[in-house]
Amino acid sequence: MAATEAFSLEVGGRAVGVATGGVVPDSASAAEAPVVLLVHGAGMNRTVWQLQTRWLAYHGYTPLAIDLPGHGLSYGDPLGSVADMAAWLGEAITAVSQQLGCKQVRLVGHSMGSLICTEAAAADDDRIARLVLLGTAAAMPVHPALLGAAERNELLAPELMTAWSHGSRAHVATNPTPGLWMLGGGLALLERADNGVIHADLSACASYEAGDVAARVQCPVTVIVGSEDKMTPPRAAAPLIADFENVDVVHLAGAGHMMMNEDPAAVRTALAAALA
Repeated sequence: MAATEAFSLEVGGRAVGVATGGVVPDSASAAEAPVVLLVHGAGMNRTVWQLQTRWLAYHGYTPLAIDLPGHGLSYGDPLGSVADMAAWLGEAITAVSQQLGCKQVRLVGHSMGSLICTEAAAADDDRIARLVLLGTAAAMPVHPALLGAAERNELLAPELMTAWSHGSRAHVATNPTPGLWMLGGGLALLERADNGVIHADLSACASYEAGDVAARVQCPVTVIVGSEDKMTPPRAAAPLIADFENVDVVHLAGAGHMMMNEDPAAVRTALAAALA
């Protein structure tokens, strides 16, 4: 892998924000290290995977944490439905496949990103080798107070999302990285979202209906759940898990919805097993 210049990606003629874990891939490296696309949740961006992408890049994978349209460094307006986002992800997979010469990719999705990845895998099983879902559910209803605050672009929306998405350890200042404040970092990330982005994402989640999507996924699936996840509690993932044909479930004790930051070591361990 070369690390001398940034990796660039375009989908539909628009630039896409991508994080590669500090190692820039090319077609030669991607042939040896399977490509992993990581998709963030509502109001967030590629940086939620920063404690996983570097590890993946140096442990035999080609990670591409991408920004959805209207998020992070990706141009365009946020898309209005999970179906539209999944279709866009399909275009992104095509762009990545053409650029890196890979026939298949592995998908990792968190929260809203898990819905997007599941839909994409169900629609195009030939190109998806593995599917890993974190903080997922068969349905993602949104509290009216949160949806209203997001529609008005009020700070209350990021505040509620930050509070509800972290387990108890994060609320008493515990952080895997000494000197950093997990809740403060989460709030700062959501505050950076442009006006309307959080509301568009939450509306897409609230209106999503899984239907038979899980039954149509043919590749191996791993679902990672946090015992203290208030946004998508383990019981909410149960109907989805029951419909997958080939699924493993990993339980993370004490982790909330933002498990990638709350327990990054356990998430990396789970990813290593799931992506192999």
